[in-house]
Amino acid sequence: MNARTTTSFSAQPPRRPSLPERRISRRLSALSSAEHGQNGAPTGTTEDELTEEIEKIKRYEDFTTIDWVQDAAREQLRRRARRKENAGFFERDGHLGWRRKLRDSYDAGQAWIVVTLVGAAIGLNAAFLNIVTEWLSDVKLGYCTTAFYLNEDFCCWGEDTCEDWHRWTPLWPANYFLYFVFSIIFALTSASLVKAYAPYAAGSGISEIKCIIAGFVMKGFLGFWTLLIKSICLPLAIASGLSVGKEGPSVHYAVCTGNVISRFFDKYKRNAAKTREILSACAAAGVAVAFGSPIGGVLFSLEEMSSYFPLKTMWRSYFCALVATAVLAAMNPFRTGQLVMFEVRYDRSWHFFEIIFFIFIGVFGGLYGAFVMKWNLRAMAFRKKYLSQYAILEATLLAGGTAILCYPNMFLRIDLTEAMEKLFLECEGGHDYDGLCEAKNRWSMVLSLLFATIMRTFLIIISYGCKVPAGIFVPSMAVGAYFGRMVGILVQALHESFPHAKFFAACEPDVPCITPGTYAFLGAAAALSGIMHITVSVVVIMFELTGALTYILPTMIVVGVTKAISERFGKGGIADRMIWFNGFPFLDNKEEHTFGVPVSQVMTSEVTSLPSTGLNLRSLESLMSQNKYQGFPIVENFTAKALVGYIGRTELQYAINRAKKEGFISPNAKCFFTQPDSTAVQTPSTAAPPVTFDAIESATGQQSVDFSRFIDPTPLAVHPRLPLETVMELFKKMGPRVILVDYRGRLAGLVTVKDCLKFQFKVEAHETTRDDSMLDERQERLWGIMNRVADWIADNVNGLSGGRIKLGGSGRSPGILEAHTADPRDHLSPIPASHHAILDGTEDEDNGVELQSR
Repeated sequence: MNARTTTSFSAQPPRRPSLPERRISRRLSALSSAEHGQNGAPTGTTEDELTEEIEKIKRYEDFTTIDWVQDAAREQLRRRARRKENAGFFERDGHLGWRRKLRDSYDAGQAWIVVTLVGAAIGLNAAFLNIVTEWLSDVKLGYCTTAFYLNEDFCCWGEDTCEDWHRWTPLWPANYFLYFVFSIIFALTSASLVKAYAPYAAGSGISEIKCIIAGFVMKGFLGFWTLLIKSICLPLAIASGLSVGKEGPSVHYAVCTGNVISRFFDKYKRNAAKTREILSACAAAGVAVAFGSPIGGVLFSLEEMSSYFPLKTMWRSYFCALVATAVLAAMNPFRTGQLVMFEVRYDRSWHFFEIIFFIFIGVFGGLYGAFVMKWNLRAMAFRKKYLSQYAILEATLLAGGTAILCYPNMFLRIDLTEAMEKLFLECEGGHDYDGLCEAKNRWSMVLSLLFATIMRTFLIIISYGCKVPAGIFVPSMAVGAYFGRMVGILVQALHESFPHAKFFAACEPDVPCITPGTYAFLGAAAALSGIMHITVSVVVIMFELTGALTYILPTMIVVGVTKAISERFGKGGIADRMIWFNGFPFLDNKEEHTFGVPVSQVMTSEVTSLPSTGLNLRSLESLMSQNKYQGFPIVENFTAKALVGYIGRTELQYAINRAKKEGFISPNAKCFFTQPDSTAVQTPSTAAPPVTFDAIESATGQQSVDFSRFIDPTPLAVHPRLPLETVMELFKKMGPRVILVDYRGRLAGLVTVKDCLKFQFKVEAHETTRDDSMLDERQERLWGIMNRVADWIADNVNGLSGGRIKLGGSGRSPGILEAHTADPRDHLSPIPASHHAILDGTEDEDNGVELQSR
């Protein structure tokens, strides 16, 4: 289809410029116009208002990606327009007036104001959550007679033998039952609130935040309701006894806090890049208050969360973490001066012969991380396939089952942070927990710790991913602490059995040689590194927890061994695996690829493009309704396919709606995406006439509409022979939404992040082919067993209640675990069936991301 030109194009020089000349001409014209506020449209506030209106629309586009190149360009134009607009008011006699200086100072200080407010809010929220979580965890075991709202530590403050804290009953079975009931109530309440009010509050949120900071838009994930429900349900989920922690979700509620507060400031409301700086700083503050480690939080944000982390962002992250930690310290939630419960101090050194055991703990950390990630992903696949309709029931049953299995074990019964506090402490100084340090209980403690390690690992696999706020940091650290303390006890027993062996020659006489608590501490570091695949931040976090410089080297050895073992089983921690599992369009800048193919083998060749002239409005609207593409290349005509520019779907839809709003436009009106003089280089003095959407009559009498002001005349374009690795680096470093591929000025195709990830998955699947039919068969068998058990329970309950309580059962009604009609809220859609389906914003609302799955 050839575009029909108007008479405006007839007065051209005799020689038609070549394609490269026209491309250069357009770019020079665009740069010249941009510098002088011209783009074929009224300059000044009018152009800025149009940009602001389009940005308001774009902020509500769900499951799309931010084009960081366009965002930066718009910010530069916005600054230039603002300076031009305020030049007369702020400048006097060619000098900057006091108003300009005051405004510039406020504009520069907005970042520090926001960071301070956000840090203070995060610290207050963390203190509140610590207090509530400790009370809810203790109320399952007993109550304080002097004040019901006090937890066990505050109730027994300063007392050697506490008489004010009582168990609920003197009978062990009754306490067991009450522990079970409280766990079910807490989990039921948490899961119900999450499902009813904020499905995005479920899970950890770290994988989603990594994608959001990289530019993926998920409407509501960082909203106020998510923040509120996450803050309320997180203590309930932890107190329920589920094998989940609050350290991962603390990053989520911290980033939510930053997003909510920054929206009150125009500087962040309209600029995605500025907002990204605040979100990175908030992620650092979230880890800082979770572990009492401000420097570790900054390094965690740098190492794990942020794909773009300039020096300015690091400084603001440091300041935000500092403010949040200072507020938490001022609140002093534990009344001990500690920022976290399991903070500990060591005054004893280590010996070089212990390095062998440290390496063994590091190997365990790597194996633990690989094992948990493999089986947790399988559990997530089973949950998505069979249990997506039973979010509340699943969380409640998991809490009940966890309570039944954990109550008999002294290490599993108590809260995870409290367990780590007991295991980290040295035996000297009266730090004994139920005979943990007594030699006569040594072997029973070893067996108890071994059982706790195995059971907690199993519970983490099946619990992480259920529909309550759930982190995996502290549960993994607890597993490492169980195992490390067990190893420490065995090494201590070995030393006591052979005190004069040459292996222990470095030990001093009459002084404790082995400190089992340090082994627990190193085991926690190994498990955390193994599950998250982070190194430097773990070392710094553990150092800030202990304040022991002498244990930096053992921690580095353990984490280094863990990293080496983990890399043998695949790259990326649990957050990266969840990104892959959920199909988010995310390119990890830490990964390196060698594909050896040009971009032409990956690009989309059949591109839906628009002619620069001649297309009528009816055909344009029909084209947009027939597909969900996020943008369209503009070509000179369909024969030559000379690349003219690119227009986003949002800009095009806005332009059409605005044209209809400003005046009557015939469906047969011709649409122009370039101005008649677009091939001529405009000089800086050229004044572009104001262009509106009023009907424009061409010389042929045909009504036409000019959309040229809404296109990007200089889209990012590459050669078809450019290596795919280079194109992926462009996506990672520059962050465009789409890269066009042109060959000698002709449009050859386009490539997106989704295309790159599809090719990457295809290559990886070819390299590691496996048959999943056996796995699917096992999942079907497990689902059948669960249905039979559910039917058996339903039949027995019906029989025992005389038919008054009907849960459904075989032969009379659908089984209680059979598929049923989804709740209306569940239209928030399942993830695409294939784990490799990448979301890029072209999905319908009913085929997007499953909110309930996170």
